[in-house]
Amino acid sequence: MLFGIEWNTDSNWQFALSILPILLRGMVVTLQATVVGFVLAAIFGLVLAALKSVPLRLVSWPAKLISEFLRDTPLLVQLFFLYYVLPDYGIVLPAFLTGALALGLQYSAYASEVYRAGLESVPRGQYEAARALDLSPIHTFRIIVLPQAIPRIIPALGNYLVSIMKDVPLLSVVSVLEMLNVAKIIGDRTFNYLIPLSMVGGLYLVMTLVAAAGVRYLDTRLPKQGIPLR
Repeated sequence: MLFGIEWNTDSNWQFALSILPILLRGMVVTLQATVVGFVLAAIFGLVLAALKSVPLRLVSWPAKLISEFLRDTPLLVQLFFLYYVLPDYGIVLPAFLTGALALGLQYSAYASEVYRAGLESVPRGQYEAARALDLSPIHTFRIIVLPQAIPRIIPALGNYLVSIMKDVPLLSVVSVLEMLNVAKIIGDRTFNYLIPLSMVGGLYLVMTLVAAAGVRYLDTRLPKQGIPLR
């Protein structure tokens, strides 16, 4: 007996092995939500960063307001709004898509600031050289500026990838069967929360370590002078 809890090692291992396949299915949902949310954040964040950099205030100010709103309101509020309010206006989304969209929108505001810092780190001489070559602003952004900014922003975007992964459990409030929600259901049915929750913590630790290692590897492999985007 330890801390008032009676342990049966064999039965605990058997229980852990029996629920592992179910937790792994929940882990797949967690990874899917992470990837979809991160891709949406990367795309929306780039769009917001580009719009905020437009000299015309009629374009840049709304983009800044949207970015501040997304960044300064809780993810849970945005999630509830998408899941419970939009159906009142005829927009009904599946729970998984709603959760991934909420993650993408929330983190797009943070990603836009990362993009902005990366874009501003590109020397002004690059813009002037592109102008001298008579390149359009779109071609300058796509061919000259963005390839040089990407290697500079990989570490920060990688941090947000890990953060998105750790925020996926919030999707359980809209009935997404991600890993933590699955563990909670197992605990409710077996009255044993310690083992499934401990396993979820271990699996999350493995996933975040692997994601962080992948980001570090990518950061060391990308050429600092820029990557070709053609």
